[in-house]
Amino acid sequence: MVNYPQGLKPRPSGNETTTKTTNFANRGMSFEAAINTTNRYYLTHGLAVIHKKPTPIQIVKVDYPKRSQAKIVEAYFRQASTTDYSGVYKGHYLDFEAKETRQKTGMPLKNFHDHQIKHMEQVLKQGGICFVLLHFTSLQETYLLLAADLIAFYVEPATRTKRSIPLDYIKKQGYFIKQAAFPQVPYLDIIEKLLGGDYDSKENDH
Repeated sequence: MVNYPQGLKPRPSGNETTTKTTNFANRGMSFEAAINTTNRYYLTHGLAVIHKKPTPIQIVKVDYPKRSQAKIVEAYFRQASTTDYSGVYKGHYLDFEAKETRQKTGMPLKNFHDHQIKHMEQVLKQGGICFVLLHFTSLQETYLLLAADLIAFYVEPATRTKRSIPLDYIKKQGYFIKQAAFPQVPYLDIIEKLLGGDYDSKENDH
């Protein structure tokens, strides 16, 4: 069983509606770039300190076409990556992964790996807030799915033969993120409501 940390609860049943107002993709911005811009907004406004984790690599070969320049021509990852982002929000440790797909009916399970799931479990056991941001580029819809709900689906024997997490499951268990201008992907709005217990009526549903 995976417990929800820091007072975060699984979403209750019910129906809600909301309207998407802004499409960051129309501004030529990738999902990752939109998240990075969002994190910079949070940082500069003193709301949170969240950064993309660097991926450690081992440099094997370097080419020097000029004395003043160096070009890495061969390198490999030192270790498997965990999740994309981590930081602090109002004293809470945040750890999350970002995934996107062009599929319209689900998020491919191949986008997630056993070591990432294990890392998320470890974060939850330490009381951290862990989740994934899932973006469907063809639909221009973004959802926040708590790690506990991702793990529950991932480890369920009946679902291990499936190729993707159904969009219906993500909509039921996750939270629709209404895209905005500033910040572009306001995921902290959802975290704040979850911490405050303000999701009794699923008002953020899409």
